[in-house]
Amino acid sequence: MVHPAQGQMVQELAAGDLGSPPSRYVLREKDRPATAGGMQTQRELAAIPTIDMGRLAEPGDVDDEAAKLRTALQSWGLFAVTGHGMPEPFLDEILAATREFFHLPPEEKERYSNVVDVDGGEKFQPEGYGIDRIDTDEQTLDWCDRLYLQVQPEEERRLEFWPDHPPALRPLLEEYTLRSEQVFRRVLAAMARTLGFKEEFFADKVGERVATYARFTYYPPCPRPELVYGLKPHTDNSVLTVLLLDKNVGGLQLLKDGRWLDIPVLTDELLVVAGDEIEIMSNGVFMAPVHRVVTSDKERMSVVMFYQPEPKKDLAPLEELVGEERPALYKKLKAKAFGDGFWDAFAAGERTIDFLKVKVEQQRPEAAAAVSTSA
Repeated sequence: MVHPAQGQMVQELAAGDLGSPPSRYVLREKDRPATAGGMQTQRELAAIPTIDMGRLAEPGDVDDEAAKLRTALQSWGLFAVTGHGMPEPFLDEILAATREFFHLPPEEKERYSNVVDVDGGEKFQPEGYGIDRIDTDEQTLDWCDRLYLQVQPEEERRLEFWPDHPPALRPLLEEYTLRSEQVFRRVLAAMARTLGFKEEFFADKVGERVATYARFTYYPPCPRPELVYGLKPHTDNSVLTVLLLDKNVGGLQLLKDGRWLDIPVLTDELLVVAGDEIEIMSNGVFMAPVHRVVTSDKERMSVVMFYQPEPKKDLAPLEELVGEERPALYKKLKAKAFGDGFWDAFAAGERTIDFLKVKVEQQRPEAAAAVSTSA
């Protein structure tokens, strides 16, 4: 059940004379970004792989680039991409329009609120401007505001939540939606080829009318960054996620081998992250990485595109990736049921795969090297 009080916008809180974040945002000591198991930790930069999409564009792609892609997904679960075809000035315009939206007066942004009136009461729904869902008074809140919009299929857009200001935002989003989907489709085809399958292998299972959502996130300056999360640890509700990150301020971190690593600031690269749905479909060959956002004394923003299967599609390990040596590691469910469960899981601070008990009991992914890659 959604908690009736959805809380104040973090940007408004941060604009006040705060010495410390309000208690609703302060993490338990063991969960704070600056500590791990009670020990102070130093920040460490992740040496993430970079994939040139230009070398993956054709079915006969360069073998070493395809091998890099598979290694990136199996070792990191994410990678930076170059050669995506979007010029840096275009990406700069998107980030500038995002910043301009979040700097609008509060009453202008509230026109697109994600808290709507239903039968005389307030109800949270994912699309629109606001904060993420609050379920309980005990829930620790994230230090961010967001604008969340469905962008594809086009006829399912709820344009009442699409801002009119700044005027450039809507056409930029429409163009970015088309260009970003090309990145998604090309990477998905290359992933299939790295396993020895035809490039339509995964695309056929997610469908032509993928559900695509854009999340514009604003992380205000925080007076005590070591006490809060910008965004709590999670894996993504997606097949793949395409991220356009702030060019000046870092904050995204990846959990790898028990350590939190900083994702470097990118310039004209995009970041591609494997989501829960590809982990299930690939039967654990590709794993969705746990990641989070930490804050700083500077504002930061990002634009993230989540690509999900058509809601009516079955979500299950693909039969070509299941066998005696590697039995099915996940149960079958509808893509819509998984997507709906994400919001409950995220509010509870859990992975959707765990929250919905999708894993087959007492089974764990084996070494990726044991997977048969024959088509």
